[in-house]
Amino acid sequence: MLERLEALRLVDHHCHGVLDRDLGPAEFEALLTEADEVDEAGIELRGSMWDTQAGFAVRRWCAPVLGLPAHASPGAYLARRAELGADEVNRRFLAAAALDVLCVDTGFTPQALLEPPALGRLAGARSYEIVRLERLAEDAVADGVGAAAFAGEVRSRLNAKARSRDVAGCKSIAAYRAGLELAGERPAAADVPAATGRLLREAKRSLAGHSAPPRVSDEVLHRFLVWCSVDEGLPVQFHVGYGDADADLRRGDPLLLTSLLRTVAPTGVPVMLLHNYPFHRQAGYLAQVFPNVFVDAGLATHNLGHRSPALIAELLELAPFGKVLYSSDAFGLAELFHLGALLFRRGLAAFLGSGVRDGAWTGEDAVRVAELMASGNARRAYRLPGT
Repeated sequence: MLERLEALRLVDHHCHGVLDRDLGPAEFEALLTEADEVDEAGIELRGSMWDTQAGFAVRRWCAPVLGLPAHASPGAYLARRAELGADEVNRRFLAAAALDVLCVDTGFTPQALLEPPALGRLAGARSYEIVRLERLAEDAVADGVGAAAFAGEVRSRLNAKARSRDVAGCKSIAAYRAGLELAGERPAAADVPAATGRLLREAKRSLAGHSAPPRVSDEVLHRFLVWCSVDEGLPVQFHVGYGDADADLRRGDPLLLTSLLRTVAPTGVPVMLLHNYPFHRQAGYLAQVFPNVFVDAGLATHNLGHRSPALIAELLELAPFGKVLYSSDAFGLAELFHLGALLFRRGLAAFLGSGVRDGAWTGEDAVRVAELMASGNARRAYRLPGT
């Protein structure tokens, strides 16, 4: 099974850009974790991020891509990385992931990252943009759009995006800002301008006090943005569960989305539940009971490292095999594209291969299911060429 999976090129339906510059030791370690930052003092207190599942996975599976022996020391790894330079490192790892399509979330850019076309060239893959809904709304506010015109302007901007051949879908980060317990119904006509007014007042305070720019964090606005995506027929992704310290994990359970999912279901617009750990079993249930809900195990796959096969097996307990997608959620480090793809292939091969050995399904069925999860399901849900 592993050989068959290694021969399949993947559709990575949710990822981010990578850094195109050399990294110091602390900065590299910071990108191995979802913690806010890892400086030298943090490393002294927490211990090294190399001593994690992700850190050991890099040493085991990434070192050979750089021409080092498996399990090379962190020092040797970073020295080799610096010797090759960022361009060569990025090229090697993106090529090693064996990707056919990349769907890139461009809404989170705390520092300069490679854009989708550049990522696609390095990977030898077709790249698409995933529009971050909250960023779209915040950009409209930053451009001076008033409360009365806000809803129409956001819809107009999203409509222009939807007409682009380079846009595959949208993403909501309501889990980070308001939690996933979003009401099912569309916001009332008067509610959006009122919520926008609150956002504009926040923007004025931020401008006067030179504080952080305003952030969409109102449940009404998150729900409005989701419906904008649905009305355009664009698949909408939700961050679910595991993430950085800015997320309140208690409010990231996908079951909180049930009312909204029930209302969106008749539209037939696909809803993608991203990451999901530690709520992957709940996500699998939602994928089973709602016809338009799809799931993945991105981000957690490379962070669980050696334990990722257990995660994949648990996700597949209830999730229909035709509703599971591949995602790396790689960010910053090109290594994470390679690790996500490699660990996904190995975990899925172990799961499907054990089923063949136990007589749960035939080898032919296992190969067909592997092809669905590797690319077929994503092509169908996003209506990508080759469907």
